[in-house]
Amino acid sequence: MPIDIARYDPRWPEQFSAEASILTELLRPWLASPVEHIGSTSVPGLAAKPILDMMAGVHDLHSAKDAIPVLTSHGYTHGQHRPATLWFHKARSGSIPEQALHLTEPGSSLWRERLAFRDALRADPLLAHQYQELKERLAADSADMAAYTAGKREFVIQVLARAGVTAEQWRQARSQEAPRQT
Repeated sequence: MPIDIARYDPRWPEQFSAEASILTELLRPWLASPVEHIGSTSVPGLAAKPILDMMAGVHDLHSAKDAIPVLTSHGYTHGQHRPATLWFHKARSGSIPEQALHLTEPGSSLWRERLAFRDALRADPLLAHQYQELKERLAADSADMAAYTAGKREFVIQVLARAGVTAEQWRQARSQEAPRQT
């Protein structure tokens, strides 16, 4: 299946806001922070796989497991990711995910990485442009999601290192991830 990199859609922030409002209500018992828009769709002007990536900080990950049936009853599917994360995706048309949600504790490695990377791309249009070119090239060269993701790794590590997240921290956290079907 080809990797779809879509032009930036100015509706993505609105779509995020609408879903974040719903998630805030659903996750209220567990939330420690607002739902965050992360990933490429959160960076104005950046082409992206058209999947809204979101992250919510929860007080306690163990207690947040009680949110699994709440989210599944609203169309989310729970899947494996990192040990310190609950991961969900939602597909509205067919089996292609349109939304992904990470529940993690604020301050976790995933929390720091995702926000640092997003904020670095938002703050530096040249960096965002370089990332977009890399993603488009990788998507054109391969239909394999694992190869696409691996091809972005060094770029991400460099950006995170500039943001104070070391490559070793990033590699260690990534090595603990379970494969996902996205």
